[in-house]
Amino acid sequence: MSKPHGLRLVTLLVVLGLLAATGCIVVPASPPAETVPSSTQEPVQSQYVDPSWQLPATPSAQPESLPSIADVVSTVRPAVVSVITEVVAYDLFNQAYTHEGAGSGVILDDAGYIVTNNHVVEGASEIQVELADGTKYPASIVGTDALTDLAVIRVQADSLPFALLGESGELAVGEWVVAIGNALGEGISATEGIVSRLNVSITVGGNTLRDLVQTTAAVNPGNSGGPLVNMAGEVIGINSVKVADIGVEGMSYAIAIDGARPIIEALVHSGYVTRPWLGVSLYTVDQFTATVNKLSVEQGTLVVEVVKDGPADQAGLEKGDVIVELDGAAIENTDDLLQAIIRSAVGESVAIVYVRGDERVTTTAQLRESPPPWD
Repeated sequence: MSKPHGLRLVTLLVVLGLLAATGCIVVPASPPAETVPSSTQEPVQSQYVDPSWQLPATPSAQPESLPSIADVVSTVRPAVVSVITEVVAYDLFNQAYTHEGAGSGVILDDAGYIVTNNHVVEGASEIQVELADGTKYPASIVGTDALTDLAVIRVQADSLPFALLGESGELAVGEWVVAIGNALGEGISATEGIVSRLNVSITVGGNTLRDLVQTTAAVNPGNSGGPLVNMAGEVIGINSVKVADIGVEGMSYAIAIDGARPIIEALVHSGYVTRPWLGVSLYTVDQFTATVNKLSVEQGTLVVEVVKDGPADQAGLEKGDVIVELDGAAIENTDDLLQAIIRSAVGESVAIVYVRGDERVTTTAQLRESPPPWD
């Protein structure tokens, strides 16, 4: 005698309840899947089907072996120095104390000229250079250039080992490079990488550095001022900046040697770099600056100081003016104006549009040669 249908239903529910209680997942039974998906369209064979096709054969020639990084390091390392600085700083109670810093440099010739970064030696009261063999010399600043973050220092020594400068214009993305320097102040070390990008610009502390070589070679505090070299052992950059952020790796930057070369020569020849000069101190205008200073514009560059009898002073510019245009080109920030001036020539007259209050004024200034920084 068959069981009532109701009993079967109750039994099924009990089984399902038991399965659920044991943590099993119960799903309704599904019909068996078809071995071939059904389709309402008739399949059409592609015209590109080729029964005779084969994968291309692997070339028989073996790839070249990696270059000898050890040979490169042994060639350049004697010319790389640790730069140890002492800077006088002040605490919250205006009490002076000495802060020690560490950076790197590369010897340019056997007479003791050394290139490094401006930020390595900026404000230093004492500078000491240590060679790879442990020999130490006191060093003096020859010249600095904050705009390019380059500096030249010198030690009184003869017959020093020095590095050869290459040509960064011949670099290619993917090319092997080596960064050598005083990483973390623990002595001269080397890291390898490749060129990631060329002609890079980044802004650091309100100053835009241009013509940089981006590399995956690890650069750490203390590497600043040291060389980035190619596989021929030639300096093709001066390590300067690293992007340090959560999730960011392998983004270090070196000042390309082609652009650094004339700066280095100018620093050795005269102690500073001469450029066209307007004679103003500037600050980029943004919404906050405009609100605080009650400006009528929210972009441009704010004049915060005018050098007496300088080109800007003679052109009628005053503290509080906002420069918004130079020779027909819009000026949105301080870097725009600096680059426009640098592209001009000493003695050239430039048309300047500035805003004073709510009034838009046009004037002309004749650029002069920048004076020595110690004047």
